[in-house]
Amino acid sequence: MTDEPRPLRRPGTHRPCVLFLPGLLCDAGLWRHQVAALQPHADCVVADLTRDDTMEAMAARAMEGLPPRFAVAGLSMGGYAVFELLRQAPHRVARLCLMDTSARPDSPVQARRRRALMLLVARGGRFRGVTEGLLPTLLHPDHLADATLFQDIAAMADRVGKAAYLRQQAAILGRPDSRPDLPGIAVPTLVLAGEADAMTPPALAAEIAAGVPGGALHLIPGAGHLPPLEQPAATSAALVDWLVHGTLSKPGRPDRS
Repeated sequence: MTDEPRPLRRPGTHRPCVLFLPGLLCDAGLWRHQVAALQPHADCVVADLTRDDTMEAMAARAMEGLPPRFAVAGLSMGGYAVFELLRQAPHRVARLCLMDTSARPDSPVQARRRRALMLLVARGGRFRGVTEGLLPTLLHPDHLADATLFQDIAAMADRVGKAAYLRQQAAILGRPDSRPDLPGIAVPTLVLAGEADAMTPPALAAEIAAGVPGGALHLIPGAGHLPPLEQPAATSAALVDWLVHGTLSKPGRPDRS
């Protein structure tokens, strides 16, 4: 059984704390709409996941300076860091949102592809960040021609840069299989995914939700791998319900509202 939703408070205050963890080649810009939506209700912190090359170090750094208990939301690579954070300090996490991520490690094919990309970049290949050719794996088909959205995503990748990209890829390669950890997650958990996510398909989100006792699955229509930017209002509304109202979708059943 999961714990009942409970208020999260900084010592001496009445405000909860929410930690946001970005994905590969993303920074705080990924979460700007959700931070704005939650700021009336919570203290929001976006972790810097550019400085470390292991999930262990990423998670430890992300928790520095936070109150004893907090809520945490992670997208893609940020979700991998959430699983590591839970391994290090499960007692500090009061509520989870895992977004467009997977509990699985890389398959052999994925690992070979990732190493090849890293080698190409490390050997002096031009670091191009996010190119238009990558958009079909990142965005819903309806957003492929959205030049402003592409510029936002490309700008984040440019800010992260080549060196941090290589560190992030190394951390992703080294992550363990988190599926055995799912049954031990004992806090209210929302698993949120874009309905058309081609990079981490909704089946992987469903696997997480089914593995977490009481885990709830919520699919965002009109979104691919980046719902916080593709469908900011719907994503923010889901997170407000998750944090403020303590409501989740029905366990084990996708909610597409």
